[in-house]
Amino acid sequence: MRQQNKPRSRNKNNGNRRSMGNAVNRVFDSSGPEGKVRGTPQQIIEKYMSLFRDSQLSGDRVAAENFQQHAEHYTRILSEALKEQNDRKEQQEAQAASRRIERAVSGSDLPQNGQDDGQTKLIDKNSNGLSDQVEELAEKES
Repeated sequence: MRQQNKPRSRNKNNGNRRSMGNAVNRVFDSSGPEGKVRGTPQQIIEKYMSLFRDSQLSGDRVAAENFQQHAEHYTRILSEALKEQNDRKEQQEAQAASRRIERAVSGSDLPQNGQDDGQTKLIDKNSNGLSDQVEELAEKES
């Protein structure tokens, strides 16, 4: 049998970086120098910062630095998760705005039976501004 030069991946994502999902509320197990710390990233940060302050007060600079580095690690995880969450929210809002514009342009938001409820003119006035905003958001994402 012939050997392949390319190592096989054992996971399903084939090297693609997976999204962290909901890491803001996800419970992590951290194996730190003082044993296991379990909780959400915010709880773990608070615990390591508490241990950092205690070590600093007791004069153990090495342990204090270690706890501070652990806290910084979870701070980065939390900030990345919040950034992804905000990006998803902005994307969903842009999609919702473009759907509203499409509905307004196609006439599905127009009143039935030929009645004018006073909002038709408002939709026509605002549809150009919303489409400009959607285009600006699309350009920012590119």
